[in-house]
Amino acid sequence: MKHRYKVREIAQQSGLSEATVDRVLHERPGVRESTRAEVQQAIRDLDKQRTQLKLSGRKFLVDVVMQSPERFTTAFRAAVEAELPALAPAVVRSRFHFRETGSTPAMVETLDRIGARGTQGVIVKAPDSVEVVEAIDRLTAAGIPVVTYATDVPGSSRAGYVGIDNRAAGATAAYLVDQWLGEVSSTVLITLSSNAFRGEEEREMGFRAALRSFGTDRAVIDIAESDGLDATIESLVLRALEQNPDIAAVYSIGGGNVATTRAFERTGRACRVFIAHDLDEDNTRLLRAGTLSAVLHHDLRADAHLACRMLLQARGALGGVATAASPIRVVTPYNQP
Repeated sequence: MKHRYKVREIAQQSGLSEATVDRVLHERPGVRESTRAEVQQAIRDLDKQRTQLKLSGRKFLVDVVMQSPERFTTAFRAAVEAELPALAPAVVRSRFHFRETGSTPAMVETLDRIGARGTQGVIVKAPDSVEVVEAIDRLTAAGIPVVTYATDVPGSSRAGYVGIDNRAAGATAAYLVDQWLGEVSSTVLITLSSNAFRGEEEREMGFRAALRSFGTDRAVIDIAESDGLDATIESLVLRALEQNPDIAAVYSIGGGNVATTRAFERTGRACRVFIAHDLDEDNTRLLRAGTLSAVLHHDLRADAHLACRMLLQARGALGGVATAASPIRVVTPYNQP
């Protein structure tokens, strides 16, 4: 049995004799399974205590960089700030760098500036471009770990990705749309904020692939480069509705759902199925009103907590941080949290 402690330490922690602990560690016969379990638990407890001692009094500064609509960055900032106390005994402070729109050079400039100012880690939601990959690589080469959030930059040296499985999310949306439309052969509108984000691209790919697998011949059209902003997306949706009289369902990948709703109202059209992402203030209100059929939601606080722990692990302050895709929850007007 692997361990890093003296027999005496394990015996003290478990309340067993040193002879018993020695028999368990060397896997000798004649030991009850319950006794083995006690020794294993004692080792886990000692690991936890060592981690807490290692973290005690240590201070970490984490930077969060995002290009995203304010409704999302506001929600994620609240999630991060709510979870920082749970990282005790480490003291973790955060700085936020948000923009709703921006170019790749602007994102790279922000990442480079953070690296020059000094930080213990970066959580970033950014386009997947060569320039961003290089900027992340410069941070990690300087000993600054980076975790990507919501949309990945897999070609970089980031420590890991936190968020949902975006292809699975798109497939889930396709299933809901297909089930609710039934025999109605409506065109489906997909709205994105930008094709530069890998996460949005993966959601669209998952949606289209799943819809094809259902054997339906529904037409799918998409609009992009709206930055998820209401002012931009309303005009794009209006144009799509005017050009495509059969649109009766929407899969909103990039947000701007208040504007999409206004566009349908202005044309006097009904949206039979409307699937969106994230329970921000706008979507919560639209869901309560019955305008949204369902929201694909995941726990932002759990994401924030995991991202921070991954950064601490990358700095050698934690161990055993397991990563997994965030669970996707289908929220309807009848099961809102």
